[in-house]
Amino acid sequence: MAFAALPILGHGFTLLPMMQQLAANGLAKTRDQGGSVIDLIMHADPVVKAVMGILALASIWSWAVAIDKWFTIQAAKGRAKRFESQFWSGAPLEDISDRVGDKTSDAMARIFVAGSREYRDAARARASVTEPQANAMIERARAQMNVAVQRESTRLESGLQTLAIVASSAPFIGLFGTVIGIMNAFSAIGAQQQTNLAVVGPGIAEALLATAIGLGAAVPALVFYNKFSGDIGKFTERLDLFAQEFAVRLSRRLSGGREDDR
Repeated sequence: MAFAALPILGHGFTLLPMMQQLAANGLAKTRDQGGSVIDLIMHADPVVKAVMGILALASIWSWAVAIDKWFTIQAAKGRAKRFESQFWSGAPLEDISDRVGDKTSDAMARIFVAGSREYRDAARARASVTEPQANAMIERARAQMNVAVQRESTRLESGLQTLAIVASSAPFIGLFGTVIGIMNAFSAIGAQQQTNLAVVGPGIAEALLATAIGLGAAVPALVFYNKFSGDIGKFTERLDLFAQEFAVRLSRRLSGGREDDR
């Protein structure tokens, strides 16, 4: 009995080369018939074809989100750089506040607006503001700017969940198509009572193609997710640092001391 199992073990060691040969034969058969990979997709099993369609839509969706997110982050960085130059130019806070207004598309300017509300309230009644009241205003300004920073971070992170979903689920969806393709290959063996490459090659080829499409959708989504997560994290730190610097500047103004922009 032990010796009878040896031929089976021997075939097991050659399984991977045989699978590769089956896939190559399936693609070659498609090319011999005047077709291409497109023809292989069109003649695939309906379930495998549906899997490929889902993966294609997921890939297009992730690329659309990635392109939109890239432009959004770059625009936010550019506007923040211009506002920082304006903020540290030595202009009075009143002038900056008047130019910015309450409605702005700049993330850093929105944080400035959130903190400057307390300063404008204090400016209206500067003579009656005591030191404890000034300290309380500074704390409220810090709290409002912290909330604004979190709000801007959440706004920039919108869409990243889509990339995470595609990156984590696409390989498994492709694997499902692979399983269906291999099952069809073995079903063809049982139906035709033949084990030659012409019978099982197309099924194996479409199975491996589903795997490739799944990886093709998952890898870019994962790269985009990591890239944008890092960029948003750095930009959030930049906004938080600006909020701290602005709080110090407000503290100097409300305490009646000399304003030092540097």
